[in-house]
Amino acid sequence: MCGLTGIYASQSSAAELPRRVEAMNAALAHRGPDDAGLWHEGDIALGHRRLSIIDLSSAGHQPMHSADGRYVLVFNGEIYNYRALRAELGEYPYRSQTDSEVLLAAYARWGVHCLSRLQGMFAIAVWDRARQSLFIARDRLGIKPLYYHQNAAGLAFASEIRALLKSGLIEPRLCQSALVDYLRYQTVHTPDTILEGVKMLPPGHYMVAARGQSADIKPYWSLLRPMTPVTRSREEWKREILRAFSAAVEKRLVADVPFGAFLSGGIDSSAVVALMAASGAKVNTFNVSFAEEAYSEARYARVIARKFKTEHHEIHLSPREFLALIPEALRSMDHPSGDGPNTYVVSKATKAAGISMALSGLGGDELFAGYAIFARAARLERWRGLNALPRRARSAAARLIGAVPTIAAQKVGDILAEEHVSALSAYPHNRQIFTDRQVTELLAIPSAENVVTQRMQRWKEDAAFDDLPLLGKISVAEMSTYMQDVLLRDTDQMSMAHALEVRVPFLDHELVELVLQIPDAIKFPHSPKQLLVESLDGLLPREVVHRRKMGFTLPFREWMRGELRQFCAERLAALGARPWFRAEAVSRLWQELLSDNRSVYWSRPWVLVVLEDWLQRNQVM
Repeated sequence: MCGLTGIYASQSSAAELPRRVEAMNAALAHRGPDDAGLWHEGDIALGHRRLSIIDLSSAGHQPMHSADGRYVLVFNGEIYNYRALRAELGEYPYRSQTDSEVLLAAYARWGVHCLSRLQGMFAIAVWDRARQSLFIARDRLGIKPLYYHQNAAGLAFASEIRALLKSGLIEPRLCQSALVDYLRYQTVHTPDTILEGVKMLPPGHYMVAARGQSADIKPYWSLLRPMTPVTRSREEWKREILRAFSAAVEKRLVADVPFGAFLSGGIDSSAVVALMAASGAKVNTFNVSFAEEAYSEARYARVIARKFKTEHHEIHLSPREFLALIPEALRSMDHPSGDGPNTYVVSKATKAAGISMALSGLGGDELFAGYAIFARAARLERWRGLNALPRRARSAAARLIGAVPTIAAQKVGDILAEEHVSALSAYPHNRQIFTDRQVTELLAIPSAENVVTQRMQRWKEDAAFDDLPLLGKISVAEMSTYMQDVLLRDTDQMSMAHALEVRVPFLDHELVELVLQIPDAIKFPHSPKQLLVESLDGLLPREVVHRRKMGFTLPFREWMRGELRQFCAERLAALGARPWFRAEAVSRLWQELLSDNRSVYWSRPWVLVVLEDWLQRNQVM
């Protein structure tokens, strides 16, 4: 796990490249404390910061050259099947035991087609000295980030936006359409970012750039893939899930450094720990615990740690100690997000314990219908009889319900107002932080098309999407929006702030492809993630399986009205003074929270506080 940077520029600015890329590299020092490298030739410069996980020797130094000198690689991530690929590639004059060099040899042999053979998480850049072309690519599920900026002067790319800003090639200006997206969903959806002109390479895509040609971006994998219908019994599906999930966990245990696992005590992280232990690995587990019972899941984590004999580490924090870490977490935020401090805290403690790699249960809810949104989708499909009502009647009901001053009521009203009420038409409303009405009230700029709605429309026209069961469709929506652009982005930026690599076995692409196609009648969770639990064949204790789902709950509302009051007030006042916002609407939202209006959930003003804090830190106009 590392950080990469690069600029492919016009000849007129080539002399500046080493200095610019050196500055970009310095901005990624936290991602790779073990080594730094820079290579420059003509109008290309590549930079790298290394966090050593496989082959800790200096032979893993990057930028790395192929044996014949033709290709130069920088790479962030892990290739889990590198040993099998190395055997398949046969004779090659390797100089290291790294997965990076196997990746370089694979690209030299197969070119872009190597991507279909890779199992892992990655962002890659390869310069072809013979063809004078640049190849960059990102893993299938978007676990590792890759940002870029392209203009007439050339192409700059990096693992973080902050590194791109240090190139001196970008004027940090806010993208207004992205601002609307951020208010709706507490993030900006790929390929856009909060900054004008800064893009994110989509998951499962690659780019080729050559002199005199526009950069060409193409997909090599998609969640929406033609399926060959498979008929299996429930028992057969369970055996297939256990086989695929066990393989996914085992692949991710390859490392030359001490490793562990995040253990919340929920089903997903417990399942990962169970299979780590079953593989024979010595497991270190990490749990953030609070003395206050209302906020702590520690007792469930202890149950799992005892059962699987892990070396368990409880990170004891009072809410006030957590509160003190929030400014640190915000300083580590590469892209504004309404989430993330929890990952920052557990990553900080895990790294402090001498661990450089940890497995996470991220993705289990999205794959196995763990969120309430899946059950709501199934109910909505049963309520499709609403469409028999005249739309005028539904619109009138929508106005009445939407007039109730709560987010939930406004969302129900927006769903009823849709031309056709269904689980899919409702999905874009379900994940919104601010409703469209609230966005209009807050902003002094025109609104923009709903990005998630646009995606749903495109997916509906795709035969591969149409072939999926309903729960599979919702999984695709969750994994392509909330998971990719909130959870994975936050996990990367908050863990790599401490040079900690996080691996996510639930996002093994072979497991994902398998689970998406399972029929609803088999997958529907009559108890929490029932199919996953049953597939583990009794590995998880009942008290963990049937516990109430908590999530990571902290008294943010009280903090914002108390200890964080001045911090929030200053940033909300500054945000309201910006030309894009209506100051009175921002102030009204803040005053409603301060007056303890329970219809105002703390996360709404918090996403605005985070945004202003990020804009100030990065001097965005």
